[in-house]
Amino acid sequence: MFEHKTQPGWMAVEDFLTTTVVHPDPALKQAVRSAVDAGMPPIEVTPNAGKLLKLLVQLSGACRVLEIGTLAGFSTIWMAQGLPDGGRLVTCEYVAKHADIARANVEAAGLGDKVEIRVGAALDTLAALQSEGQEPFDFVFIDADKENDAAYLEWAVRLGRPGTVVVLDNAVWEGAVLDPSMDQINAPGIISALELLGQHPQLDATVIQTVGSKGWDGFALARVR
Repeated sequence: MFEHKTQPGWMAVEDFLTTTVVHPDPALKQAVRSAVDAGMPPIEVTPNAGKLLKLLVQLSGACRVLEIGTLAGFSTIWMAQGLPDGGRLVTCEYVAKHADIARANVEAAGLGDKVEIRVGAALDTLAALQSEGQEPFDFVFIDADKENDAAYLEWAVRLGRPGTVVVLDNAVWEGAVLDPSMDQINAPGIISALELLGQHPQLDATVIQTVGSKGWDGFALARVR
């Protein structure tokens, strides 16, 4: 796994902001613990990023959310908490064990009626969603295998509508976007996605750099035109 480097000051500030401002609830804390207990990689979003996703869902007025990459359901729970009554979140997870753990966490958070977890390769799931004639999604969060980031963005446009908000995580990757030799597996996919964001006629985007417990990274924020 690619190593993300952090600094004590970044982690201390993140902990302070989490306890002072963000206030993740017990269900969210349990989701993180369940991932650790199951031996999952510690790659879920940070609490402050999770809260940002919840707020973006609320600010955008989203009723239908699509998530690509579930893991133990930490970000899933955050976004589902931001949905209104009758809102729906569909999340794609490749690993069946991860999906089972995420499903238990979502149910424990009281959000089972809002969340549908689909197991399998995300590109297959996204194609199935299109063939089913699902209503457009209002908000899309992409946090899965980086090699397919550009393809996931294309699907976000296809399955969205004008005004759909798209968030792409891990957009800086320890600066590997400037030196793909740092991670020849993930960096090329991230770079392709960023180039697509800058060129796609239906996407208007920016990228924010971040530092914290996940190291030096960032996220892209886009709107479908």
